[in-house]
Amino acid sequence: MVYRVYLTIILNFICLCSFAQKRPLDHSVYDSWQSIKSPKVSLDGQYVLYSVTPQEGDAHLFITTPSGEVILNVPRGENGIFTNNSQYAVAAIKPSFAETRQAKIKKKKEKEMPKDSLAIISLLDKSIYKTGNVKSFKLADESSEYIAYLEEKEALKADSAEKDNKSKDKKADEAGILHLRNMATGQEEIFEQVTDYFFDNIANFLVFVRSEKKEAPVNNAGLFLYEIKEKKLKQISRGRGTYRQITFDQSGTQLAFAAEKSPEKALQKPYSLYYYTSERDTANVIASINSAGMPTNWNVSGDGNLRFSKNGEKLFFGIAPIPRVKDTTIVDFEVANVDIWNWKDDYLQPQQLVNLKQDLAKSYLSVIYPKRNNIVIPLASLDIPDIDLTDDADNIYALGSTNAGKRIAAQWEGNTKQDFYLISTVDGSKVKIASDIYGQAHLSPLGKYVVWYDMATQQWNAYDVGTRFLKILNTDLPVSFADEDNDSPTFARPYGIAGWTAEDKEVLIYDKYDIWSFDPQGDDRRLLTNGAGRSTKTTFRYEDIVPKTGARKHDKSIIINTKEAFLVSAFNHINKNGGWFETNPRNKRDPKELIMAPYTYKNILAATDKKLIIYTKENYEESPDLYATASLFKNETKLSAINLQQKQYNWGTAELVKWTTPGGHEATGILYKPEDFSEAKKYPMITYFYEKLSDGLHTYIPPAPTPSRLNISYFVSNGYLVFAPDISYEIGHPGKSAEEYINSGVKELAKFSWVDEKHLGIQGQSWGGYQVAHLITRTDMYAAAWAGAPVVNMTSAYGGIRWSTGLNRQFQYEKTQSRIGKDLWEGYDLYIENSPLFHLKAVKTPVVIMANDNDGAVPWYQGIEMFTALRRLNKPVWLLNYNGEEHNLVKRQNRKDIQIREQQFFDHFLKGKPAPVWLEKGIPATLKGIDWGLDLVD
Repeated sequence: MVYRVYLTIILNFICLCSFAQKRPLDHSVYDSWQSIKSPKVSLDGQYVLYSVTPQEGDAHLFITTPSGEVILNVPRGENGIFTNNSQYAVAAIKPSFAETRQAKIKKKKEKEMPKDSLAIISLLDKSIYKTGNVKSFKLADESSEYIAYLEEKEALKADSAEKDNKSKDKKADEAGILHLRNMATGQEEIFEQVTDYFFDNIANFLVFVRSEKKEAPVNNAGLFLYEIKEKKLKQISRGRGTYRQITFDQSGTQLAFAAEKSPEKALQKPYSLYYYTSERDTANVIASINSAGMPTNWNVSGDGNLRFSKNGEKLFFGIAPIPRVKDTTIVDFEVANVDIWNWKDDYLQPQQLVNLKQDLAKSYLSVIYPKRNNIVIPLASLDIPDIDLTDDADNIYALGSTNAGKRIAAQWEGNTKQDFYLISTVDGSKVKIASDIYGQAHLSPLGKYVVWYDMATQQWNAYDVGTRFLKILNTDLPVSFADEDNDSPTFARPYGIAGWTAEDKEVLIYDKYDIWSFDPQGDDRRLLTNGAGRSTKTTFRYEDIVPKTGARKHDKSIIINTKEAFLVSAFNHINKNGGWFETNPRNKRDPKELIMAPYTYKNILAATDKKLIIYTKENYEESPDLYATASLFKNETKLSAINLQQKQYNWGTAELVKWTTPGGHEATGILYKPEDFSEAKKYPMITYFYEKLSDGLHTYIPPAPTPSRLNISYFVSNGYLVFAPDISYEIGHPGKSAEEYINSGVKELAKFSWVDEKHLGIQGQSWGGYQVAHLITRTDMYAAAWAGAPVVNMTSAYGGIRWSTGLNRQFQYEKTQSRIGKDLWEGYDLYIENSPLFHLKAVKTPVVIMANDNDGAVPWYQGIEMFTALRRLNKPVWLLNYNGEEHNLVKRQNRKDIQIREQQFFDHFLKGKPAPVWLEKGIPATLKGIDWGLDLVD
């Protein structure tokens, strides 16, 4: 008995020691940290699938029952889907990470790289059919009987003669072997030399493009139609060329496509629109350059999407101006290579160059009635380029939108005014229904109404297409339907539309908290959530949880049945808890709480009958695992268990903190503490900020090499406090606003004995980087600062270019994030006040700058200006330029590198640890790629 007592005491002591000695995270843990990818629920609610994916390594695809029983585990399985009949699952099997890595090390070419395999899983007998080298696979929208997949040819080692002929017949080289597989029997039909393929909606037909090598008979190439049940193959278009935009109508009785069959070296390759029905021997051209209705010097576009209306009467396709051909007799070295900027251009030259490929492929929507005649009816034009159709496109009118004549102002406004038109699909006639609107318009699902929110007037408008009557929906309502927290010098954006009821009877619109229903024709206005959202500071949002099925499923509008109760997500702005409610618009009562908890819920999906619901659930301490409920959250089953290794590490906690700023503003932030936090200790604290972050209180933050944000979980695990304050801004004074909220929050926390007020750091990226740069010019309370991609000179940045988009930056200062609210000449003093460059003489804080030479958002010379100024002023400063990198780091090796450097920097200045070589001595260009300077100085 005494032995057992002593043994129990010893075991308890070991457990306590194990808890106390949980090790901190290190940089080696990142690759193994997992996440849930592509969760799906079968439509019958009998199965769930998901992939568990490490940050770096091989995924596993799991198929389970709703009770959590694992039916199958497919190594390296990703992107799984269920068939519509819930009898099969299909997934890609990726090559192993190790195999792919070795291939990259050996610098193998793309065709020689390891290829995906395909897994077809029978849920009836749990068997798996696997096949390799699969380029793609497709299922019909409304059938699960067949699957088609394209097998990639094995790369052959070419001899010297073959190398000489390489790429002369690129299309033929890229062709693969098309397999048509009966899911039940496993029988396959095989078709050689295929480049593209499509099913009709119900898998009666498979159409595919065959590309043959030049030495093969020309008639072997073309478009083929295979009647699956009858096993009949028919060539419906002959000849080598490019076949694009292949589409069936909803019944599968009509087929259309765009094709060009010009000689390979032709300077112009005009497309024609082809049309086929079973009554025809081959597809016929129904639209081309000489067609009736085709605008002069326009033709069919190979880039415009094709679609039939649901009733099959209309065929929509793209047309475009015929491009000018480059004169091949011109010798490049004898002519100028110059970009010409003109002040009258709609778009600046850099933006034109960024969008050049897109603009060259731009098409303009037109319609033709293939059963009636072959007259082309243009709907879009250069003046009205953007056209929206309804889900079915059976209605008469399309919606046209344009900002023509108003585009130049986007340089400093950001947004542009829009004009809206009704455009007849019968004769192409146009009726302007609104002018100079700051906002976007939307057609109702059946096309009975056009609805838009005008940000300038703060009004929701509904235009009755039949009566041509315009109605303001939110007249005299005591709430705002646009961002109530907007603190930028631009119009507040609307919270948006939840959806429509059947037959376009009602449109459901959000305010900040609640869901409203408006009758666009009458005066009926209903508050579907009974005002409970506003009274409790809880945001309710409709969740469309049942996956859409059938033809054009991805384009279907959200239709909400307000005659029965429906599920809404909930987010409480006071405690940041998330959850789910059920609201029943018929009873005019508050929504019924199903669950509210300190979690964030995501990835919610339901079976067709909505009885089984799956979702991920997370908070700072718990990974986002997958759960299932069949009882509307009364009970739940945990289906996954990722990141069990987290228990081995000193993790952390997240809590809300509140304080009052010197200006009397109520402020909120998040404080992250180590799991082994003790009030008896003193902790260095890093403050990380952007704009508002506290809504993420219950968000899991995995240890990961971030693009440039603070790696919060890593620093917390390693004995740091991390503070993330929310910031509200005064227009014209973004820098002072940062001081108001950030500094006051830090000072409030520094009153606690466990905060080491002598070892405080700050870190921010982009807009956060700017605020870091500003703060260190105004206070010396921070012992270390890290600024990623900061703007330090608003006067030079104002006229700069965002090279990833080609946009000028003026709008950012006058209207959006930088919040000056005036142009440079009117607001000169404000630009100087808010530019850290002009105040760097006051800096006493050591600072690291990240400024990458391929930054497409913030000109990297902003970082150079900051570095060279501080160097001139003899201030401690370092600059990291990750060569060829973006605004936020993309390459994983660079992300890993910056985590180490950031940890070393803060450890040195906030914990007194030895400095690394790069920080103490630097790395000369002669040692670049040889020595990274990460060793610590003795």
